[in-house]
Amino acid sequence: MSSAKRTGTRAPGAHAADGHDLIRVHGARENNLKDVSVEIPKRRLTFFTGVSGSGKSSLVFNTIAAESQRLINETYSAFVQGFMPTLARPEVDVLDGLTTAIIVDQQRMGADPRSTVGTATDVNAMLRILFSRLGDPHIGPPSAYSFNTASVRASGAITVERGNKKAVKATFQRTGGMCTNCEGRGTVSDIDLTQLYDDTKSLAEGAFTIPGWKSDSQWTVQVYAQSGFVDPDKPIREYTERQLRDFLYGDPVKVKVNGVNLTYEGLIPKIQKSFLSKDKEAMQPHIRAFVERAVTFTTCPECDGTRLSEGARSSRIRETSIADACAMEIRDLAQWARELDEPSVAPLLTALRDTLDSFVEIGLGYLSLDRPAGTLSGGEAQRVKMIRHLGSSLTDTTYVFDEPTVGLHPHDIQRMNDLLLRLRDKGNTVLVVEHKPEAIAIADHVVDLGPGAGTEGGAVCFEGTVEELRAADTVTGRHLDDRASLKETVREATGALEIRGARTHNLQDVDVDVPLGVLCVVTGVAGSGKSSLVHGSLPAGADVVSVDQSPVKGSRRSNPATYTGLLEPIRKAFAKANGVKPALFSANSEGACPTCNGAGVVYTDLAMMAGVATPCEDCEGRRFQPAVLEYRFGGRDISEVLAMSVARAEEFFGTGEARLPAAHRILGRLADVGLGYLTLGQPLTTLSGGERQRLKLATHMGDKGGVYVLDEPTSGLHLADVEQLLGLLDRLVDAGKSVVVVEHHQAVMAHADWIIDLGPGAGHDGGRVVFEGTPADLVAGHSTLTGQHLAAYVGA
Repeated sequence: MSSAKRTGTRAPGAHAADGHDLIRVHGARENNLKDVSVEIPKRRLTFFTGVSGSGKSSLVFNTIAAESQRLINETYSAFVQGFMPTLARPEVDVLDGLTTAIIVDQQRMGADPRSTVGTATDVNAMLRILFSRLGDPHIGPPSAYSFNTASVRASGAITVERGNKKAVKATFQRTGGMCTNCEGRGTVSDIDLTQLYDDTKSLAEGAFTIPGWKSDSQWTVQVYAQSGFVDPDKPIREYTERQLRDFLYGDPVKVKVNGVNLTYEGLIPKIQKSFLSKDKEAMQPHIRAFVERAVTFTTCPECDGTRLSEGARSSRIRETSIADACAMEIRDLAQWARELDEPSVAPLLTALRDTLDSFVEIGLGYLSLDRPAGTLSGGEAQRVKMIRHLGSSLTDTTYVFDEPTVGLHPHDIQRMNDLLLRLRDKGNTVLVVEHKPEAIAIADHVVDLGPGAGTEGGAVCFEGTVEELRAADTVTGRHLDDRASLKETVREATGALEIRGARTHNLQDVDVDVPLGVLCVVTGVAGSGKSSLVHGSLPAGADVVSVDQSPVKGSRRSNPATYTGLLEPIRKAFAKANGVKPALFSANSEGACPTCNGAGVVYTDLAMMAGVATPCEDCEGRRFQPAVLEYRFGGRDISEVLAMSVARAEEFFGTGEARLPAAHRILGRLADVGLGYLTLGQPLTTLSGGERQRLKLATHMGDKGGVYVLDEPTSGLHLADVEQLLGLLDRLVDAGKSVVVVEHHQAVMAHADWIIDLGPGAGHDGGRVVFEGTPADLVAGHSTLTGQHLAAYVGA
């Protein structure tokens, strides 16, 4: 082995390239940031702390990570940039020392029914290649094992454009693995016809019971009545077999209705296109209620929910089909892959084993590859995204994490800490937005933002080490060592919701009584079956209001006033006081400024460069026509009301000539969940994850249910805000409600009246109730992982 000799001598002093060891931010003004300047050390683990809404995400994600991604995109040609999302330059004076940013956020994975854990992580792609090489019998290429690929056959004449053009006969065939019955979804929908129409009536008598379908004027109904396929005056139950088939399943054909050409289509495909193809969460409440009544989803009888064709299921490696492999828990699949010894596919097996081992290492070994991606929690989705980075050889990269401990039991947080330290030790810069003190403890550097939230935040209150933070007089520093204590007395249950024989997902025939009239916390390690028990097993008709972690949907035209229904009574009050229509007081309706269409800004599209948004010159960003702003209520115009904070608006609508009880009630609920600093017209797109969760909670607090089910309400909450949340939960229980909380936060466990602990492990090692009782009994017993961590937390 030979090596070249170095010539010359090293120049005295450090190399110039070694001086770039800081990310410098000067004059950041994104969202609520107030001219923030900060220096972040590279190749270190930096945590960003502060109350929810203090500006952490604005600094880390909307400034540092966003500018890094924008600069990378600019290295591509203009042609390529035209196909990429355009990113605007953040509001900042100087950003220096940036490296490539990899963002691992909490955005839920797409809820497409064909997206699974296996497809989202490319493990399915590796398995398909493996089975196409080793499967017996051999049925075809990797596509033959894909439930997203349909089989295609075609034959006919094609013209070859070469020299003398001539038609030649050609055949084409592609073998796919999709089940033809469910089209790769694993479930089939069954529509209850009794929910669509009353068969004792004719169409002319208004047989349809579908929301919005009226027989006299609705065009859709007229198409059926005047199509000529059925008699509009005959009751549906008297249709002939052919008429009923045309009515329910007829193929699309053109028909003339009142001189207009329209398309006639059978009722079942019409319902499937108009209702079932849409996101249920985005539907209006009465439409969603109809869909839930009329449509049931059952496991496909042909593929038994595997999504795969019979051919794909018949091909096996050592008695295991690809459907069997995808249904295994990933830790079992990793063991199966280790037992395969095939030199011909050695590189593929190595990559497959490494990826599956990463799942286990990150605490997701209890998942299976056929788990729909849309059913993962925010914390699970974030950890799934981490998997592709764990074995990466990249160094000097900036990793950006958004609360990586969300959804993790205290037992699992140490494992996440180890992963963050590993990424740092490879020479990467790791930036983490976090609230949990157990995670903050491993930081090399801490940047604390605040002092408050919204307009009261946006400034750097502290920079330094964790020990220096403990001594600092900031909100985070004062609360870092907070420990809740066990309650001396707990409430007595007034009744119980009985769950018997629960077997949803990994639950193992669970019998448990969920007490009513108290604060009940359901806990256990991630994957132990908490959500399956609470969301999947509560008895029907139990008068339950569920506040889960599904994201708040809304564009920049949506704001707290529109989302909570607050704008409705305000618009009506303005209209009544001025004798005009309520629609004038909506920036999305008649009152909108015609120049900016009520957006408040005018967008200029610059093709492959970031578009420019400038305040509308006509309305000066107030979003309404000048004439609308002449109308007043309580001495304020509508734009001034929307510019108020929740706390100020609660005071405004509480007394005097502007007293409006309907609005005051909603504002009171927003203040109760700690959102008093938000402005009523602030776009939802600017809210943090914790703020959106609490906004949803405030909205549901007005519902009439007697049992509130909350899924990790401490997500995105600062240590100082958890105390306020506990007070809110107490008020709900004292008002006669029953509150069931799925939670990992020890402060919430300590404050509970009753704890149901699931475990002992995750996946098939969980699914059992390992403890029922008071927090004091759980701490005294030390019998479960939760009990041990709670005992350490309260100092018992």
